[in-house]
Amino acid sequence: MTSYERSLESLHRHPVPQWFQDAKLGIFIHWGLFSIPAFAPRLRHISEAFIDHYRISAAMTPYTEWYQNAIRVPESPSAKHHADVWQGRPYADFKQTFEAGLENWDPAEWARLFKRAGARYVVLVTKHHDGFCLWPSEVKNPNQDAWTTKRDVVGELASAVRAEGLRFGVYYSGGIDWSFNTKPVRTIVQFIGSTPGGDYPAYAEAQVRELIERYEPSILWNDISWPTPLAPMLKLFVDYYDAVPEGVINDRWMHRNWKVKLISLPPIKRLADLWLESKIRKDAAKGEYSPDIIPPMPAHCDFRTPEYTSYPEIQKRKWECTRGMSPSFGYNQQDKEEDYEDRTELVHSFVDSVSKNGNLLLNVGPRGVDATIPEMQSSRLEFLGDWLDRDGDAIYGPTPWSAAESETTDCDPVHLTRRGEVLYVTILGQPDGPEISFSVPGRLPEELVATRLDRGKPVGVRRQGDVLTLQLDEPLRPAPAHSFSIATAR
Repeated sequence: MTSYERSLESLHRHPVPQWFQDAKLGIFIHWGLFSIPAFAPRLRHISEAFIDHYRISAAMTPYTEWYQNAIRVPESPSAKHHADVWQGRPYADFKQTFEAGLENWDPAEWARLFKRAGARYVVLVTKHHDGFCLWPSEVKNPNQDAWTTKRDVVGELASAVRAEGLRFGVYYSGGIDWSFNTKPVRTIVQFIGSTPGGDYPAYAEAQVRELIERYEPSILWNDISWPTPLAPMLKLFVDYYDAVPEGVINDRWMHRNWKVKLISLPPIKRLADLWLESKIRKDAAKGEYSPDIIPPMPAHCDFRTPEYTSYPEIQKRKWECTRGMSPSFGYNQQDKEEDYEDRTELVHSFVDSVSKNGNLLLNVGPRGVDATIPEMQSSRLEFLGDWLDRDGDAIYGPTPWSAAESETTDCDPVHLTRRGEVLYVTILGQPDGPEISFSVPGRLPEELVATRLDRGKPVGVRRQGDVLTLQLDEPLRPAPAHSFSIATAR
């Protein structure tokens, strides 16, 4: 008995499940053959590729997971690196090295680390743009023989994270597959317009259905676009919700409509490239270029996925900030400590997302040669987990307050969430007290009690209009942020 009909009206009634509303933190994993060369240009943000190198922007991104395409563009740094370091060997040769590294892989160790970080779900890249699958798929790739792992990486990781009480989701690159489309992609317009046709749409749908049937993922996370028309995509969504009633679908499912078909035509791509290159240069020169990556709204989704950015205001629709700890998702062996997000800033951006109705999908990029998570990444996960151990009540479960932000009289940022009638206040920075004052937009009771979350101890609180003052009897410990609960006095 199906719960939904194959219509947008029916699918839009699917509620975002409470577990996803409450989870707040997920772990993204970009890991595959690209993790062997582990190379991309060292840029601070993908937007630099568009501004400074537009005509080879798709080969200049800091994303190591785009390596296979980048080495097809002769003037790219990746092509030079591949010639110098790997003597131009075929990309497919990395499969043997990657599978050798899998012999060292311990999925249970990864799952324990993710749980210590405070994550409530994990999303694994099961197939990225190179088309290589991390499970022994029975759906055969007609262009690349045995283009899968022998070991069931997807299944083993699903079992490991579920054993730790975490949800498991799958990422699939539905819009791009370079084993079907082997032409070099130079610009971002060419990239967007390069979704394969022919037998690829049926192949992609069969693989996603196989992932659903085998692993029942709690999250169905597609990337770039979807190669079929609307009707079969809606049928896929209905079947997924029937198989996983508490599952969620992300927003990167732009189906093959007339706009998508148009941008795939060579003359239209050339015109679009000329227009976009000119616009980016003009906007950058005026200081008006926005580096924000926010996917277009598809016909249906449960949540939005801005990339390496946040929203300025509280969003009614659930969303998820997806980002790496450095400018790349996949492991980049060139990255140094200074290329990674500062630990304190990582906590601050997480708190910001949660106060605006968002989750954080924080990426790890494991090494390919030995299947380990680099220390610069694992140490940040541990740091985040330590903070959540003490202040997590302000994060897990609460929803946005009537306003997301305020600030103390000393100009420290303040973020606000709520659970029922309880207000949670998270102060970013290190106030030196003994009193901390800040305004709280919205209605508050006259009589209040406050608790310091890291100590579980009450603190003094007084109200004067919409200004609250917390009175501390001991200094705050050094930490990236400090959370308090404020409730009605009984």
